[in-house]
Amino acid sequence: MNIATTSDGDIMSGRQADRYRRRKRDLRTKPQKKRTKSTDRVLKRNRRKEARYATQRNHIIAKKLVATAERTSRGIGPEDLSGIRQRVTARKDQRARLHSWAFAQPGAFVEYKARRAGVPVVHVDPRNTSRQCSECRHTHRTNRVTQARFACRSCGIVLRADHNGSRNIAHRADAVRRQDAVTPHR
Repeated sequence: MNIATTSDGDIMSGRQADRYRRRKRDLRTKPQKKRTKSTDRVLKRNRRKEARYATQRNHIIAKKLVATAERTSRGIGPEDLSGIRQRVTARKDQRARLHSWAFAQPGAFVEYKARRAGVPVVHVDPRNTSRQCSECRHTHRTNRVTQARFACRSCGIVLRADHNGSRNIAHRADAVRRQDAVTPHR
């Protein structure tokens, strides 16, 4: 699972956090069967430790994103992921991962770190960012060949799906920024 991808193609992977969470889940099964007060305390302590680890990983990724945007004099255009759990249908084996990840936390971290660094943040509508070609703007469901691969049916370009989506988000964020620059604020 990739947590963030820049429009340059740099991927901030959640693989390390996924491995950690999977290991912790496997360690939980035995104490959960015991159901005593001491195992409840152990489980609670481990749950907090896992949450701190995820928070730390999100801070690190947010810091990298903001530092890259600041260094390259660009803005950040995150997708608006509100309601993602209701929009996405996941297979049974993916549900625990989907529902246990804090989607809002990395966004909040990016936002406050960007504000401190003076980097503009523009939220973007995520609709069809993974199905639209970043080159010719052709949108079709079959453009997304697999979870990891994008191949445009119109112009034939082949990219990593996350990289294509991040380029689409960058185009949309630029359009919003240009529109805000033209529109006078009252």
